[in-house]
Amino acid sequence: MKLGVLTVPLYDRSVEEAFAYLSARGVQAVELGTGGFPGNTHLNPAEMLAEPAKIEAFKGLLAKYGLTISALSCHGNPVHPQRDTAAAYHADFEITCRLAEKLSVDTIVTFSGCPGDHPGAKYSNWVTSAWPNEFGEILKYQWDEVLVPYWRDAAAFAARHGVTKIALEMHPGFCVYNPHTLMKLREAVGPAIGANFDPSHLIWQGIRPSEAIKALKGAVYHFHAKDTRIDPHNAAVNGNLETTPYSEILTRAWTFRTVGYGTDVTEWRAMISALRATGYDGAISIEHEDMLMSVEEGLEKAIDFLKPILIYDTAAEAWWM
Repeated sequence: MKLGVLTVPLYDRSVEEAFAYLSARGVQAVELGTGGFPGNTHLNPAEMLAEPAKIEAFKGLLAKYGLTISALSCHGNPVHPQRDTAAAYHADFEITCRLAEKLSVDTIVTFSGCPGDHPGAKYSNWVTSAWPNEFGEILKYQWDEVLVPYWRDAAAFAARHGVTKIALEMHPGFCVYNPHTLMKLREAVGPAIGANFDPSHLIWQGIRPSEAIKALKGAVYHFHAKDTRIDPHNAAVNGNLETTPYSEILTRAWTFRTVGYGTDVTEWRAMISALRATGYDGAISIEHEDMLMSVEEGLEKAIDFLKPILIYDTAAEAWWM
């Protein structure tokens, strides 16, 4: 395994300054935004593809600081019911695939997206209940007519550019939000579809991350190290479904935290062990979105927390047997 960081919180510095900062703290891999919600401040695909010399210079910068790329990230909603919005996110996906080929990166992180409830819809409709019965009709339309056809075509495009792992972040609000929906899309599309496993989005749904990792054996393609704290009082009163603004921390049922500030070290060790036991040996990529900490403090606390619990070496033979 490698200790990694998604560089978005460091967009106030140049890419070289970000690489120098992370390398000095023992980070081994970087996840880089190339469009969509993460933006492309540190790695602009259009600029890179227009001038191949920039690609070689970027590779040199990575080598200078002893870093590798764990994934390119272009999180968006490419099946958004508004065509212009969907097209923009799809364009980000395609240009990310083209750049990934030039950088010899085989993994892209994004969202599954969520369509509307019919062809003329204006906004996405995330269905979370089996009743009333029309919800089932919405799901059938979303999956059969939009989601599965889109990702079949997108996976074929990605494969033509050497991208074999489309790591979908399981995120509420989108069609793929838990292991069941991830595997449902994977079964319909094929093994190009896998998970960007971010425990923070699962914890508040009542999912135990270490068990979910086991259920996704062979389908975890990337991992985000981000935590969630459940507020026991607010959750006990109103449950975990939450639309209160993120900034209103004291009244929310749950809040994103840096690793170790929501889930104790025992479960984080169980996650790392489950990843190793199910064959994942990629990056543990810190995504810092803790509103109670500065960028530096949040990242450095996460780095210090994870360093001693990651499993770096290949397992030894069972000498005691």
